Amino acid sequence: MGKYTGFLEYTRTETSAKEPLERIKDYNEFHVQLSEEQRCEQAARCMDCGVPFCQNGKMLCGMISGCPLNNLIPEWNDLLYHNQKEQALKRLLMTNNFPEFTSRVCPALCEKACICGVYDSPVTVKENENSIIEFGFANGLMKPEIPEVRSGKRIAVIGSGPSGLAAADTLNKRGHSVTVFERSDRIGGLLMYGIPNMKLEKHIIERRTALMQAEGVEFRTSSNVGENISADEILNNYDAVILACGSSNPRDIKAEGRDADGIYFAVDFLKATTKSLLDSELKDGKYISAKDKNVVIIGGGDTGNDCVGTSVRHGCKSVVQLEMMPKLPDERAENNPFPEWPRICKTDYGQEEAIAVFGHDPRIYCTTVKEFIKDEKGALKAIKTVKLEFIADKATGRKMPHEIEGSEEILPCELCLIAAGFLGCQSYIAEAFGVELDQRTNVKTAAGKHSTNINNVFTAGDMHIGQSLVVRAIREGRDAAAEVDEYLMGYTNL
Repeated sequence: MGKYTGFLEYTRTETSAKEPLERIKDYNEFHVQLSEEQRCEQAARCMDCGVPFCQNGKMLCGMISGCPLNNLIPEWNDLLYHNQKEQALKRLLMTNNFPEFTSRVCPALCEKACICGVYDSPVTVKENENSIIEFGFANGLMKPEIPEVRSGKRIAVIGSGPSGLAAADTLNKRGHSVTVFERSDRIGGLLMYGIPNMKLEKHIIERRTALMQAEGVEFRTSSNVGENISADEILNNYDAVILACGSSNPRDIKAEGRDADGIYFAVDFLKATTKSLLDSELKDGKYISAKDKNVVIIGGGDTGNDCVGTSVRHGCKSVVQLEMMPKLPDERAENNPFPEWPRICKTDYGQEEAIAVFGHDPRIYCTTVKEFIKDEKGALKAIKTVKLEFIADKATGRKMPHEIEGSEEILPCELCLIAAGFLGCQSYIAEAFGVELDQRTNVKTAAGKHSTNINNVFTAGDMHIGQSLVVRAIREGRDAAAEVDEYLMGYTNL
């Protein structure tokens, strides 16, 4: 696919990013697109590799290798190279409801499984995808596609994150009537309030939901099913229900002094900033400010990095990111071969910005919090940390963390953000519908299925599989939609 010798003729060229000290002045996306000629060259690097692992999307050693959506990557790269962008757009939309989301926030599992990357650099799949979908919007190709025939079936989708939106979009295109219930004041769930504006500008979400509305999807915001709307009302008025409420129970840190003022979950910190930014450009002051504060972030993942970038934009005095695990290697280890997901250390945008502002990487590895230290008024003033070492358990062989005696340190801290992941769905929504939960507090289903123990209630996304990626959530939504369609119609062509 592409140009047969393209991978030999052209080097990987990514979109350039504004310098960190420049981009932290606002909350906007900060990448500058390539020219059309350069983009065609990047598409030309897609090899006629025979076995495109990029679109495989299978689990290898507990990690996904390739695109979970099975995007037809070599096909639309070839079309992009030949400047057949409209055809490339059609192929892209066959497998992905929302390329404008995945091309911004996905960690590009496809690229990590690109054969071109075994001995050279992988194809810029994620950026090629972005160029195709943005071409579609810019040139009026993303028009409402209203079903010619309606089935007469009504479906309620609870939650408007990526899985809920994907299920709603897919079922609506099939001809069913879909209503999406969202407890927040804006549609988008994780996309709207969990991901900072500089990674995904919110007009991108509003552009898509406006298109879905024009196609017939109904959105109801400030509708908290299980609280201000009863589950019985939903069950009595809809033929099927999809629970797509996310994995929204944040994992807490149990340490002395946890009740100190100044400790917040990362999701609350990020949501408050985004909401205030959208409501008033931060002028209303209704957000958790990091300005002039020493910030400690507990958690080394993407959410922790988002907190770093947001804190830097607030104007924090300092920022530290604590990571329990050891630093990953800079290159693939021998026991982590292609096409497995590469377990290597990456420096993301927030960490780059902290380095530019403060002169050093904010991450501290093999470290956890031992105590939150309060002042006389109960406000957080410092954190006591302790170093960890990982020792293999004699019975299981699994390495477990153990504190290193005498390794305690005191870090000044007026704002602590807990970004330690999530522990399943919030129980009230599951209880309202009577669905069973598994040991991980995700909604319980049979393997590979989305139907719950309640006859016409289904589930999708993080609420089903636990905290995961936007691209997996979209796949979850599509698969749940197919299962609901078959339940309602007796067959499905989705």
